[in-house]
Amino acid sequence: MSGDRKSYYVVGGEYADASFAAPAPGKALERHGPFDEKAAFDFWRSITGRTVDNALVRYAIAIETDEDRRLWYVAGGEYADATFQTMAENKPLEIYGPFTRKAAMDRWRSMTGRTVDSALTRYSVEHQNDLDIRRLLGG
Repeated sequence: MSGDRKSYYVVGGEYADASFAAPAPGKALERHGPFDEKAAFDFWRSITGRTVDNALVRYAIAIETDEDRRLWYVAGGEYADATFQTMAENKPLEIYGPFTRKAAMDRWRSMTGRTVDSALTRYSVEHQNDLDIRRLLGG
């Protein structure tokens, strides 16, 4: 959405190795902000200047929009038939969340990947304002 407000964060810290995939043992990744764009860049430049001698320290600027702050859910499960209107007998509607949009999409991909062989199992990503339990249950 083009009207989304953006917040900028400086994230990072000391990592376990040069893959920069996991924090060093006993360390947690840092998150500084929120900043406007210029303040985030200025803070990033300051903190990277102080840590330049440690090759395992890395910081980056992360952007968060209003869309990222909205709540999302993954809903679905096994349905009675291919109309996807009624849950299968003794199968509840499954609802997972809340998540950020990205985390909801990641969860949805994971769940649909595990259930790809079941033609009657379906999940969808639902925005908090559109999470209509009656519709999802076929009512």
